[in-house]
Amino acid sequence: MGLIGPNGSGKSTFVNCISGDFAAHDGQVTLAGRALNGLKPHRRARLGLARTFQLPQPFTSLSVLENVRVPLLFSGEAAEASRRALECLEQVELAAKADKLPRELTQVEQRRLELARAIALRPQLLIADEAMAGLSHAEVDQIIALLLRLNAAGTAVIMIEHIMRAVTAFAERLIVFVAGRKIADGPPQAVLALREVEDAYLGKQ
Repeated sequence: MGLIGPNGSGKSTFVNCISGDFAAHDGQVTLAGRALNGLKPHRRARLGLARTFQLPQPFTSLSVLENVRVPLLFSGEAAEASRRALECLEQVELAAKADKLPRELTQVEQRRLELARAIALRPQLLIADEAMAGLSHAEVDQIIALLLRLNAAGTAVIMIEHIMRAVTAFAERLIVFVAGRKIADGPPQAVLALREVEDAYLGKQ
């Protein structure tokens, strides 16, 4: 699923409510039929909800491999942490950089590391929050391909993105937020053809 909307439309607030960083004032967040309201982010992560952030936030003093081991150690998978961490790095094509420090990675590689940490616990749902910001055309294609592989392997993905080419290449369903309200929901091409969506991005003519 793709989620788009102008700056300030409520996308990040929505994600923070789903992930548990913000407490929702109303409504309910459920995952696979289980209510998540009131649970801290780490509890939601253990139940299968993962997210990335607009700006990668690695542990700068730890190696790439150690960065991916961290969520595994805190989830009780210590015995298999190194094996699973390397498996995740292979999924995002970073295994060759396992012993590097995050500062030695390129921008797209740091985005890949962020995704590797997010998928370490085999989430049912991954929220990719502007995972392609600042990347080149070719790098965007690399991240799209990675997200599609994760989705094909069984992980539901919500992509929040301003790069419309990426959204239309990835999403089967597209939701549009404006001022904290959902104004459209459906197949991407049909949603983008709506006048109210065009007005939200280009201004009313």
